[in-house]
Amino acid sequence: MNPSMHKQQDAALDILATESVRPDLDDLDRRPTDELVRTLVEGQRAAQTAAMAAVPTIAAAADAIAARLMQGGRLFYVGAGTSGRLAILDASECPPTFNTPPELVIALIAGGPAAVQEAVEGAEDDAEAGAADLRARALRPNDAVVGITASGRTPYVVGALRHAREVGSCTVAIANNPRSALADVADIAIELLTGPEVIAGSTRLCAGTAQKIALSTLSTTVMVRLGKTYGPYMVDVRATNAKLRRRALRMVQQITGANEAACAKALEATQGRVKPAVVMLLGDCDAKEAVRRLDAADGRVREALAQG
Repeated sequence: MNPSMHKQQDAALDILATESVRPDLDDLDRRPTDELVRTLVEGQRAAQTAAMAAVPTIAAAADAIAARLMQGGRLFYVGAGTSGRLAILDASECPPTFNTPPELVIALIAGGPAAVQEAVEGAEDDAEAGAADLRARALRPNDAVVGITASGRTPYVVGALRHAREVGSCTVAIANNPRSALADVADIAIELLTGPEVIAGSTRLCAGTAQKIALSTLSTTVMVRLGKTYGPYMVDVRATNAKLRRRALRMVQQITGANEAACAKALEATQGRVKPAVVMLLGDCDAKEAVRRLDAADGRVREALAQG
């Protein structure tokens, strides 16, 4: 890239809302601690407002992603810095919460695993690296790729999404500035317009909070569409510790209305799995039949119960 193009890109970065300075905070470092904390907390309000404004595009993205996953596709998150770390957090929560295989939701961060704890110099500026990281995972047309960047212009993320679009994957952009370069290469653009930060340019604050809301909402909505819940219950949870085993028992009791002994017996028969235990009790069948019904219903409890 020639020097004049670099200057143009630098100038474009300077005028982004997420890089702007709030004029009412010139004395921020001199404020009493309680006032400083209050200012920082109040600064997060824009995150909820921005996420609410983006509900239609988050919903559209969830439906599009769920459709790909129902066809055997995977969901990739791609980000750099804070956005990449938030992506890793959301992806890592899917297996224990919804019992998904680790290869279903995959997060990629510029610079690789080393970038989780410390910055990797220049990693986010490499557009080809974003494409290469997806290429290394044999990206397919039935996959979905969500690119996350506060600026909306991070080359690593834009390069990844551009490659995904060329492959024919579903592409979604999450950015905190309007009309971004990332949005230009996405099928669906989720714009979280959070504006200037309390600490100018520190997008781990309000912009990051909005991204966290959007990511957790997006993945949860997708999992609900995939039948990973029953009403408000996370019936696909992996009961891997005492707290979760107790939660599993409580869920089976609340859903079925059966007594604790009957629910405990059903969970024992299903190796602690809530879904077949519920189908056993409400469908009046044994564990083997409950699993058969669930398999025939693609894991959806309501459809499995309708077979009885």
